[in-house]
Amino acid sequence: MKIRSVYIIDDDSITIFGLRKLLDKLHKNLAIHEFKNGKTALDALTCLQQQNKPLPEIIFLDINMPVMDGWTFLDEFLKLSHTSTVTIKIITSSIDIRDREKWKSYVKDAQHHIDFITKPIYELDLVDLQVAS
Repeated sequence: MKIRSVYIIDDDSITIFGLRKLLDKLHKNLAIHEFKNGKTALDALTCLQQQNKPLPEIIFLDINMPVMDGWTFLDEFLKLSHTSTVTIKIITSSIDIRDREKWKSYVKDAQHHIDFITKPIYELDLVDLQVAS
């Protein structure tokens, strides 16, 4: 499946900058949208859905953010009705084992492909950008 659109949901501008650079290396014509919290991203996704527009193929999602954190975003996102499968890359600097356990619970229950990546992110390769089909 061709990747056309990526959402980066993270309040850290350094992470956003780094992901943009890494993504630009792999895909030159990729539409990259950034959001500082889960609420603004969820609003944008809900709008896309209401307009019958395609969802992004990949979402990079930070766990710890203001307004709406990554876990709350994920809970709300999974309630939306989708016909497509989205690859969600949870990105975090957390070393809390509970975060990994929580991620595993989402993996087994979600229709979407959900990965867990530890910050800082130094490189991405095509495997990181594979989307679920």
